[in-house]
Amino acid sequence: MTCAIVGIGRTEYTRKSGRTTRAMAVSACRAALDDAGLTSDDVDGMCTYQVNDSAHPLEVSLALGKSELSWANSMYGGGNLVADQIATAAAAIEAGLCRAVLVYRSLNGRSGYRFGTVEGPMKVPGDNQFDAASGFLVPPQWFAMWARRHQQVYGSTCEDLGRIAVSQRSHAAANPHALRREPLTLDDYLASRWIAEPFRVLDCTSEVDGAVAILIAGDDVIRGTAQPPVWLVGSSNSQSGASFVGWDDPTEMYSRTAGPRLWDKTGLSASEMDLACMYDCFTYTVMATMEDYGFCGKGEVGSFYAEGRATYGGDVVVNPHGGLLSEGYIHGLNHHFEAALQLRGAAGERQVDGAGLALVTAGGGPFGGANIYSKERP
Repeated sequence: MTCAIVGIGRTEYTRKSGRTTRAMAVSACRAALDDAGLTSDDVDGMCTYQVNDSAHPLEVSLALGKSELSWANSMYGGGNLVADQIATAAAAIEAGLCRAVLVYRSLNGRSGYRFGTVEGPMKVPGDNQFDAASGFLVPPQWFAMWARRHQQVYGSTCEDLGRIAVSQRSHAAANPHALRREPLTLDDYLASRWIAEPFRVLDCTSEVDGAVAILIAGDDVIRGTAQPPVWLVGSSNSQSGASFVGWDDPTEMYSRTAGPRLWDKTGLSASEMDLACMYDCFTYTVMATMEDYGFCGKGEVGSFYAEGRATYGGDVVVNPHGGLLSEGYIHGLNHHFEAALQLRGAAGERQVDGAGLALVTAGGGPFGGANIYSKERP
């Protein structure tokens, strides 16, 4: 059985939603059902992933008017699990466990719990206690260390990172749903405040409140949907047990194995992608994973962006919606929304001409994965 995205939904992305994560999840799921021309009766599976705050599938399904699901799953994790959630939903359908699955992520990532916020005694649980001894407590510190190593080994620069941020902001200008649409120049980037060298604030994702839902279905459901299906061609994951401090080569990420594995499984290559929604919790995540997935060689991302190869008219359009850096950080599920919109040809002013294939990546550091979507049935 081949699975496809048949519905997409989301809430507004804001800095203060004033809503619960369950209310936003329900809104996004209803929007995805409406988009597909289906009702909750057509859905018998739900899954989500969560760090800090979210809403359990059973709570959301009940609010949608469903008292029972054939399959439900909630995994603990962040951006590293997005590709896995999509692949798992498709696998559940192909295994006959359910017919259609709502994959959603809902969070108050700005007004609710935020990394770096400490209330009461400061405690570092589990394996993180070993990284904490070196001063690493939150993601900007981990990834900044990795970016610095890339600079030392390959000669990449802050300007190279800045061009990623500037390019994505220029794309966000055409996206009315993006949180940050104001113009950004390289000089603006270089003048922004430091967070953890070599990261400035504009190297970091934009925290938002909001929710996204993706409806995935098998053949029997697809035939009755309102939108053209966006087909899932293949998925790949690489989840390492190594910590950020214990990883052997910070100039590479999980994508050094997940990338070749994905191309092997699908028979496709980076050069065939019309757009790439690259997971961008930080600019460096884009830099390292674009190299690992094969869009360019190691140490060449700076010139790839400087030459205009990562935007309209270039080799591939990277994050046409502005990405997590400028549209907002919904833990990467908004990348899948954008890929589906583009492959439908419904992205409006930011539409990628002739978009037929899209790569969507998830995660960074030692763990993550990717999915490929196609306009045509594989």
